[in-house]
Amino acid sequence: MSLPFLDEFRQGAHLRALMEKLNERAGELARPVRIMEVCGTHTMAISRHGIRQALPESIQLISGPGCPVCVTANADIDRFLEISLIPGVIVTTFGDMLRVPGTRMGLAQARGNGAQVQIVYSTLDALKIARENPDAAVVFFGVGFETTAPTVAATMIEAHENGIDNFLVLSAHKVVPPALEALCNTPGLAVDAFLCPGHVSAIIGPEAYEPVADAFGIPCVIAGFEPADILQSMIMICDQMTSGRAEVELQYTRGVRPGGNPAAMAIMQKVFQPADAEWRGLGTIPASGLAIREEFSAHDAAQRYDVDVSYSREPAGCLCGAILTGIKTPRDCPLFDKGCTPDHPIGPCMVSSEGACSAYHQYEI
Repeated sequence: MSLPFLDEFRQGAHLRALMEKLNERAGELARPVRIMEVCGTHTMAISRHGIRQALPESIQLISGPGCPVCVTANADIDRFLEISLIPGVIVTTFGDMLRVPGTRMGLAQARGNGAQVQIVYSTLDALKIARENPDAAVVFFGVGFETTAPTVAATMIEAHENGIDNFLVLSAHKVVPPALEALCNTPGLAVDAFLCPGHVSAIIGPEAYEPVADAFGIPCVIAGFEPADILQSMIMICDQMTSGRAEVELQYTRGVRPGGNPAAMAIMQKVFQPADAEWRGLGTIPASGLAIREEFSAHDAAQRYDVDVSYSREPAGCLCGAILTGIKTPRDCPLFDKGCTPDHPIGPCMVSSEGACSAYHQYEI
């Protein structure tokens, strides 16, 4: 039988050994390197466990656009807010979105102005609300990457097959690989390697990153979310860089398989098709969004509700866009922990559970 204190001791010894190995590998690097952790869950884990502060000076971790709430453009948030104010509409969303500010207000303020806003834990919850309220239009805000898009697609298929036409989705879904290519083409941003997201990769598979590694000569390692996973992944990146390789490697073998999840991808592709999409900080990226196919247009909130969001703009002084591209850190923002706090967020990076500013506020100040 394993005793808890022995497990903790063994884990601590393992982490110390990994840190020693990382320091050894970092000493072999020809120059300092910047590694971008793409995933917001990685950002939280790195901050929570103090990994950033423990790294050797030759390795710098920078946060990327892996928080789906954070990269959602203000125009998309404002569109959902405008729809929420239409009489007879019930809007549903995950909890992260409730306090994310739009240009004029957030969902919490919209609810105070009479909007029917319900927080759900899954799209099936939203579908249940639609069944129970046949006289209302129930709109789900589809925010997320390839991890969540298949479940939204499956729910839309169920609604379509059962004739539940009052269930709609406003799709702001995005896919990750085109954003990495856009980052590689961003002037002034020097990224030497990508720590790739585990959850997304479980759907799309490691092969999805090969065009990035091949075209730009940037090592990519798919990492798990424990401290040992992250340290091991950085060792793998250092090994690639010292040997002059730029490949896609899989550290998170317990969660990701070659080829990903073909069944989930097939469901996603049945409902969604590639479309240009606007990313906060990166602008419009071709074929980086997921639009609802014509066959499911009866469930497309963007087609049913033509709302005016021409007033949309980024909040004054907010550096979320630059933080999401790794050009700035949360500490560079003049609003960080001053005008912008978790209680009074100005930008989404402070309020999202995967936001870099939220991570820094909780663990690095």
